[in-house]
Amino acid sequence: MKSARITHEFVDAIPSDIAEGTLYISIPYATAIHLCCCGCGHEVVTPLTPTDWSVSFDGETVSLSPSIGNWSFKCESHYWISHNRVRWAGKWSRREIELGRARDRAAKMGTALLPEVEATAVSDPSPPTRRFPGWLSRWLNR
Repeated sequence: MKSARITHEFVDAIPSDIAEGTLYISIPYATAIHLCCCGCGHEVVTPLTPTDWSVSFDGETVSLSPSIGNWSFKCESHYWISHNRVRWAGKWSRREIELGRARDRAAKMGTALLPEVEATAVSDPSPPTRRFPGWLSRWLNR
């Protein structure tokens, strides 16, 4: 059953039994974990790093950012955890998933996607072409 709310628990270590509807946050291990909010039972591990997820606590509720996209699970659920609420997001196409993964890889490497690649990745079903800037473009972009 899809969850609409989630509780949170700050823990030193992740417990071996994960309760449905609870987001466990371990600051010492810089990790948050919960069962997928769609009810499929898969454990969702979200590393807390500058290029993965971040958690915010306002004294009463927690938010996890960015969204959770469970593209490796059969359910392919996609949602946000914001102020202990689960906000369901739309289903992504295979192309959007691949673009999101490419953005994640680029962020981890400290680089950015070429704007042409990002623009064509979602709007154009054909493979993206790379345009080269400057003098190289006159030779390669024929």
